[in-house]
Amino acid sequence: MAQLSDDCFAFGGTLLTVASALAEIEARVTPVVETETLLLPAAAGRILAHDIIATMNLPPHDNSAVDGYAVAHADLIPDRDTIMPVTGRAAAGHPLDRPARRGEAIRIFTGAPMPEGTDTVMMQEDCAFEAGRVLLKPGIRRGANRRHAGEDITEGEVALPAGRRLRAPDLGLAAALGNRELCVFRPLRVALLSTGDEVRDPGVRLPQGAIYDANRFMLAALLGGLGCDVSDFGIYPDREAALFEALAAASAQHDLVVTSGGVSTGEEDHVKSAVERLGTLHFWRLAIKPGRPVALGQVGGVPLIGLPGNPVAAIVTFLVLARPLVAKLAGATTSEPRLFPVRSGFGYRKRPGRREYLRANLERNGDAVLAVKYARDGAGILSSIVRSDGLVILDEELSELTVGTMVDFLPFSEVIA
Repeated sequence: MAQLSDDCFAFGGTLLTVASALAEIEARVTPVVETETLLLPAAAGRILAHDIIATMNLPPHDNSAVDGYAVAHADLIPDRDTIMPVTGRAAAGHPLDRPARRGEAIRIFTGAPMPEGTDTVMMQEDCAFEAGRVLLKPGIRRGANRRHAGEDITEGEVALPAGRRLRAPDLGLAAALGNRELCVFRPLRVALLSTGDEVRDPGVRLPQGAIYDANRFMLAALLGGLGCDVSDFGIYPDREAALFEALAAASAQHDLVVTSGGVSTGEEDHVKSAVERLGTLHFWRLAIKPGRPVALGQVGGVPLIGLPGNPVAAIVTFLVLARPLVAKLAGATTSEPRLFPVRSGFGYRKRPGRREYLRANLERNGDAVLAVKYARDGAGILSSIVRSDGLVILDEELSELTVGTMVDFLPFSEVIA
């Protein structure tokens, strides 16, 4: 397992914009996982480790896009019907065994190689066949209904780039190019734990002042959606000794450690001191709302992300910062999720200098799509995520949003599998 440099998360500033944080990750972080070769069925959802270079054209030969009759366009009469004898047959997997002669038509079926000497296919619906001859109507363009060799992928082209998470169409393309197996990155092994004396597992009786742990299950699902192999380390109390032992054990067998809660600077938050005994810790004070300082560091050379305890702040900082970091560590090519411009259906005032992510739903208003802010926006209101379609993003320089202004909208479907 490769280790990161000691200062890979170091940042000298006191307040970091989201764009700067993502640039730091892109510049400083490299994959930490090894590669393995898998058969195609096992490669679904994995990250491709090397470019797939096409060793052939796709399709490998010119072929017919329809059922019909293959002819030489030069043999067609431009202004009236052409009648030709049908002297051969070509089907997918059964090409004509000779070049076509001038003045003859070849019965052809979808996917069949174009016979040498033909360049155009007339659809059977536009033809009349009788007694071994076919009547072809005028007006068809040269090359109609003909697929060219290599029009999908050309030999030597990068068909699938390294760093791509393999979806069903990707596997189909790899197979169409003759690949039986692919070199992929091993899944990122992630140790996940929650902290806090007040946190309990669901299913047990809650003592007064306690809460059930939502973050661990939410983060495990998010990490699983990124293809990670997640180990659940459970809940640890706000005790430095317990956290020290848990983090030491987690870093020994994993590529990444993710914690939830205990990353502020309060006297009951002991993640900082436990990590510093084992490695280094940096607080990235993001100019973001919701969210608090996000802890990034290393435990024995293994990266660590410390997320806030409030569930909405935890999920927002995960989606904005941890998600691209996890992807980069796992070997994926990091790319920003697609944002969609919509009109604001609400007014809002914010503090300049920080980026805000507002939970919102999409509503149709005539021909326009409006983003309507969810009514309750506290950092602990997890139902606001469940009942929203995504996030409206308000950039740092904005101080007041008026109704009808175009805003960027990030659907949860873009970032949550």
